[in-house]
Formats: sequence, structure tokens, C-alpha cells
Amino acid sequence: MANGYDLDCPIARALDVVGERWAPLILRDLFRKGPLRFADLQASLRGIAPNTLSARLKALEAAGVVASRLYVSHPPRAEYYLTEKGRALGPVLKALHDWGEAYASPEG
Repeated sequence: MANGYDLDCPIARALDVVGERWAPLILRDLFRKGPLRFADLQASLRGIAPNTLSARLKALEAAGVVASRLYVSHPPRAEYYLTEKGRALGPVLKALHDWGEAYASPEG
């Protein structure tokens, strides 16, 4: 995933992995609920288009943050789960949650 930051900066590199729209919310759901199927993620993330969810999952898999395993082989159906690298993002998501609660009101 390259957002075009082209910066030698750890924050820019991290955003290249998890900074796309919906990616942090996909990770949030996998942290909260454990392994999830595509349909479960789509139901949880109201408003996400299936092609966007698919693209985000593929990008997170390519970055090694999320992995998938088949639960049905024909037709192929997968569930998605956090890798060790993905689980290491827990404190980051917690910090975003805490900041959002303290400083970002639901009214905007």
C-alpha cells in the first residue's frame, strides 16, 4: 500500500499500512470480535462497498497485518484474523479510541 507520502518517516510508513479509509475500523472489528468472515465485516461497517472492503483486506494481508484462512473450500470462503504484526497495533487503536472519546464529539 503506498499513499504517495514518499517520506522517510515512521509515521508515513505506518500510514501506508493502516491509513486508508476503513482500514482502522476493519482492524477495530478484528480486535473486538476475533476472526470474522467477509459478510460479518461488511455488516459491521455500514456504508462500506464490497469492493472497498475486499481491497482493504487484500492490502492489509499484503502488509502482513491480517491473514485469512478458508472455512469452506467450495465455493472458497475465508475468515480474516489479525497476525502478530496486526495485534501489535492494539495500543495504537486504543490511543485513537481514547483520543476520540476525549476530543472528538459525536456531533462533529
